[in-house]
Amino acid sequence: MEVLPYDPRWKSRFSEEAEALRVVLGDQCLAVHHIGSTAVEGLAAKPVIDLMPTVKDIHEIDKLNRQFESLGYEVKGENGIPGRRYLQKGGDARTHHVHIYEAGSPEIRRHLAFRDYLRKHPAEAEVYGNLKLQLAAAFPWSIEQYIAGKEAVATSIEKRALAEFGGEKHFMD
Repeated sequence: MEVLPYDPRWKSRFSEEAEALRVVLGDQCLAVHHIGSTAVEGLAAKPVIDLMPTVKDIHEIDKLNRQFESLGYEVKGENGIPGRRYLQKGGDARTHHVHIYEAGSPEIRRHLAFRDYLRKHPAEAEVYGNLKLQLAAAFPWSIEQYIAGKEAVATSIEKRALAEFGGEKHFMD
């Protein structure tokens, strides 16, 4: 596991993959959002692009598993979050995570609020990024300890983000 300083190439990697997902999703696709730390300029992150397509009917997405696999994705179903379809690409050296939600899912608002809050508050993003760099250095072989180490800070940011952005219908992208 590694956490790297922000890389401006993450934007183009997102755009390229988002276009491939839009093609597979077809008329089910409402939007594809860049989420997670790679979506926040200046934020240190694991170099894995998180994409969040929103769709009309989540149950229709299961019919597209072979097309996702042809793009190199491993299809993981809900993977612990009801109403989500999760895909990952890159095997043990993951390059992309895809979190697909049906329009109206509260998970959409949560992810976008977190991202937009960090975009609006670069000082908090820097503190969060520095913590992630420290944790990755301290626990290079333990994703569990890395996640546990940032959980309280991430939860605190999420609460502030939902208070600030949770009620908005429009999010920056």
